Amino acid sequence: MQPIIHAYKGISPIIADDAFIAPGAAVIGNTHIGSKSSIWYACVVRGDENKIRIGDNTNIQDGTVVHITSKTHGTFIGNNVTVGHSALIHGCTLEDGAFVGMKATVMDGCVVETGGMLAAGSLLTPGKAVKAGQLWSGSPARYTRDLTDEEQAYFSAAAGHYVEMAQQFRRDLGWTE
Repeated sequence: MQPIIHAYKGISPIIADDAFIAPGAAVIGNTHIGSKSSIWYACVVRGDENKIRIGDNTNIQDGTVVHITSKTHGTFIGNNVTVGHSALIHGCTLEDGAFVGMKATVMDGCVVETGGMLAAGSLLTPGKAVKAGQLWSGSPARYTRDLTDEEQAYFSAAAGHYVEMAQQFRRDLGWTE
């Protein structure tokens, strides 16, 4: 099984040669995926009526949906971002080093700033911003507390771990020399 990668209205995804797009994942339309980033099993990254940009060393974990808001909001995901399993990322911005927990939802016009974290299962309602170094949680999500230095260091380690895992998966699938 191969990943599903196809154009929409004549615009094809641009994917770095060393990115990992898992078999069964779908990447569609006006989407750019950076170096050593990974889109895991059963993910959908659908840039149809707007654009999606995913930076370098970013991991979008299994079952996540990344989409846009028609003409009003593209989705912009920076470098070294971790998005947990089964998240919904919709028409928003996740800055470098942001962390979104499993089954969390980030809605239209939201921003998770550099080093900010949205906890697992949380709902960040339209237009909200998780500031750098903050943890937000709940449904709807609210500021919970500032993150510790150790927690912020973990984000970098998690992103690095997923880069290593993705490259191993590429080797195991015979996608590298």
